[in-house]
Amino acid sequence: MAVLRGVAAVVLALSAISLLVAVALNFANIVGRYIFFAPIASAEEVMLFLFVATVFLGHSVVGFRGQQIRMDVLLYALRPALRFWLEVVADVVVIVVSVILIMAGWPVIQMLAEFDQRSQAADIPLVVPQALIPIGLGLNAILVGARLIHDIATRRHAAAHAETR
Repeated sequence: MAVLRGVAAVVLALSAISLLVAVALNFANIVGRYIFFAPIASAEEVMLFLFVATVFLGHSVVGFRGQQIRMDVLLYALRPALRFWLEVVADVVVIVVSVILIMAGWPVIQMLAEFDQRSQAADIPLVVPQALIPIGLGLNAILVGARLIHDIATRRHAAAHAETR
């Protein structure tokens, strides 16, 4: 788990850097537009791509930590054992949906790469920001799956330890 926490920390740092760069670019564009009357032509496009990176990379860390939006009031009204297994089901659904979205979106990314399609203002290959979506979803599936395996193993270990007492 220490390695996975390290991976999550690196991914979170990349997500934070992406957000900070987007904010800095926005500030520079505001200064350029209203003080120097020379806006950065591709700023909005680059910021959009940076926000995609922020969301999809950060999403995987949220999944790893088990901090997704959910109906906590209903969960905490249940017995702990039932709550645990419902959380397991929810994690499995997250993994399955992530894998399905990766598989569904991959042909689009392949076409963008083959045709070398580029953004209009910044001339960035569109495969780069589009690839962030399956990368984020893949990281999410891996990190949630690893946490899920750890949680189940920890629960079994605790149950076995309790039986020996």
